[in-house]
Amino acid sequence: MAAIEGGGTLSEVYQSARKLLLRARDGIERLERLESSVSAGAGLDSPELSFAVKKDISQIHSLCSDMDRLWRSIAAKSQRDLWKRKVEQVVEEADSLKDSLDKYSMRNQRRMLEAKERAELLGRANGESAHVLRIFDEEAQAMQSVRNSSRMLQESFATGTAILSKYAEQRERLKRAQRKALDVLNTVGLSNSVLRLIERRNRVDRWIKYVGMVLTVIILYFFWKWTH
Repeated sequence: MAAIEGGGTLSEVYQSARKLLLRARDGIERLERLESSVSAGAGLDSPELSFAVKKDISQIHSLCSDMDRLWRSIAAKSQRDLWKRKVEQVVEEADSLKDSLDKYSMRNQRRMLEAKERAELLGRANGESAHVLRIFDEEAQAMQSVRNSSRMLQESFATGTAILSKYAEQRERLKRAQRKALDVLNTVGLSNSVLRLIERRNRVDRWIKYVGMVLTVIILYFFWKWTH
C-alpha cells in the first residue's frame, strides 16, 4: 500500500478523511439547527463551531490532495481505479459540505446585517416613539368617541322607534273608542226618534178617545131626544 512521508498509508489517510467528513457533516447540521433557533427568536449563533467545520473541510481537501498522489502511485490498475472513485467521492462530499457552509455563512452575514439595520432603525425611532404613541393615542380616543356617538345615535333611534310605536297603538285605541262612541250616539239617536213617535201616537190616541167620547155623548143626546 502506498504511503506518504510523515503520514500513513492511503487507507489510513482515507479513514482520517472519512472521520473528518462525519464530524464536518455533524457540525453543519448543528449550525443549521442553531440557525433555525435564531430564526424562531431563540438560540445563538456559534462562530467557533463554524470555524471548526471550516477547518475540518480544509483538512479534508488537504488529505484529498495527498490521496490523489497516493492512488496514482498504485501499480494495479483495478486498485488504482477503485481508489480513484473513493477519493473523488470524498472530494465531492467535501465540496458539498463547503457549499453548505458557504451558504450558511452568507445567510448568517445577511442576518447580522439585518439585525444591525433594525437596531439603527430602532435607535432613530426612539426619538419619535413618544410622538408616534401620542398620535396613536389620539386616534384611539377619536375612534372611541366615534363609537360612543354611534351607540348614542342607535339608542336614540331605538327610543324614537319605541315612542312612535306607542303613539300608533294609542291612535288605534282612540279610533276604536271613537267608533264605539259613534255607535252609541247612533243608538241613542234612534231611541229618541222612537220615543218621539210613541209620544206623538199617544197624543193622537188621546184625541181620538176624546172625540169618540164627545161623539158618543152627542149621539146619546139625539137618541134620547128622538125617543121622547
